[in-house]
Amino acid sequence: MQNIWYHMEVGVRLVGILLRFLNFILTPLFWLKSHKRTCVPPVTEPMLFKGAADLAREIRNGEITSTQVVTMYIKRIKEVNPYLNAVVEDRYRAALYEARACDVQIKEAMRLGTIEDLVKNKPLLGVPFTVKESCSLGGLSNSVGCLENAGRKATADGAAVALVRDAGAIPLLVSNTPELCLGWETTNLLTGTTNNPYWLSKTPGGSSGGEAALLASAASPFSVSSDIAGSIRVPAAFCGVYGHKPTPGIIPIEGHIPTLSDEQFPKFLTVGPMARKAEDLPLLLNVMAGENRHVLNLDEPVNIEDIEVFYMTEAMDSIALIKVDKCIQDAVLEAVQYLSRCGATVSEEKFKGLEDSVEISISVFFSMKDIPNMLQDPADPKREKNLFLEILKCPIGGASRSLQGLSFALIEKTRLFIPKSKTDFYKDKADKLRTEITRRLGARGVLLYPAHGGAAHAHGGVFPRASGVLYTMPFNILGLPAAVAPLALRRDLRRALPVCLQIIAAPNQDRLCLAVAKQLEMGFGGWRPPQ
Repeated sequence: MQNIWYHMEVGVRLVGILLRFLNFILTPLFWLKSHKRTCVPPVTEPMLFKGAADLAREIRNGEITSTQVVTMYIKRIKEVNPYLNAVVEDRYRAALYEARACDVQIKEAMRLGTIEDLVKNKPLLGVPFTVKESCSLGGLSNSVGCLENAGRKATADGAAVALVRDAGAIPLLVSNTPELCLGWETTNLLTGTTNNPYWLSKTPGGSSGGEAALLASAASPFSVSSDIAGSIRVPAAFCGVYGHKPTPGIIPIEGHIPTLSDEQFPKFLTVGPMARKAEDLPLLLNVMAGENRHVLNLDEPVNIEDIEVFYMTEAMDSIALIKVDKCIQDAVLEAVQYLSRCGATVSEEKFKGLEDSVEISISVFFSMKDIPNMLQDPADPKREKNLFLEILKCPIGGASRSLQGLSFALIEKTRLFIPKSKTDFYKDKADKLRTEITRRLGARGVLLYPAHGGAAHAHGGVFPRASGVLYTMPFNILGLPAAVAPLALRRDLRRALPVCLQIIAAPNQDRLCLAVAKQLEMGFGGWRPPQ
């Protein structure tokens, strides 16, 4: 009995109970705040419905020009961004110049009969894309939402961005994030709050919320983003697009802001693609992986009949986590039934260790050294501001960070009352859980799992619903690849928002995630535009 109580984090459970209570009493207030639904203008140009692979093929075949595509996307961005507030800084003029140069290059290659040689190493030739600000696009803003970094520019492209540009793609802009990507709602005091294109008074999630909002609005064909605790997958789920957190160590992360010196950081942070079409993900992952692409064998065909599907509609029995909405649970079950009809084998085995997601994720994540101190005084780095005083100053606009950033600092300071002495214990639990999931999934298994406790919530709802991110964060800690796929757009009295799920595989089995995402796109329709 004493051993049981030693391993039960009472503080975590008390926080979980408190969040459930706050969610219960605040839900009516958030409903009043956001019940009136408005969304971005509808998509009227058919070309904007095409994915990156289709655009690349039509450009190199001479069916359309890169200039036409880039011009069209710039027009759409200008149309929707006043509603979204997703763009931090653009490079439209430079992008158009590069598009015209690309068209000249393609025309000359077609005349000489060398077009195949030209596109061999440039599979994205002429296709525009957008970049999460933290991933670094040379010459554009690199402040990552921090007031003290206002005006700072990236001196070079991040490593993954450089690979995408080498493949012929043309960057249009950098998009909004929370301060230093440390938050699950895209808001900061420098560039403000980004809105969900399906329901403007709700959040697109974070930290890649700017990218997800643009993609879902058909204002970008694909994105270079990053994920350290659900930062690709939560926004993808809230905005109904595809996002993939790859196996760590495959895609280079050099140039990402922030970067930590801790040896665990490259295992937790991954740079990855987001897109509106599932078929684009293998292409983008191959490009972004560079010399490491051979590790993933993405070109090897996957037969759905060979797949074994595991599934969980929630993280077992954990009072520290909010209940998963019925629409999400139903989506997981519907996906399992569909894949079964497609010939996949369904397993009823569950991973009970995921009920400790909160303790494992918080304890292991916050054991990293050099995590940015959100309370550090920019004017005097040796001085630390008072957390609770800063929180009190938020309502009157006197704080140095957004409430989102200060909430991260609160979690870091308290670690949800998990003693530091328990770090090794939870690292050991993480290792055992990783071994169990990796062994059981093997080279043919995937786990279908919620990407969050619910669909997109109102701005500010991230605080009482914070534990929802513990459906994505554990897989950063465990180093497993995970994709998000949209299944439906619910149209009832409560929401007209995307409903998505998460697809997890064993390390280096990313192709299974992508194959299942594509199969689900065939069965459920994939991305649906806001309207």
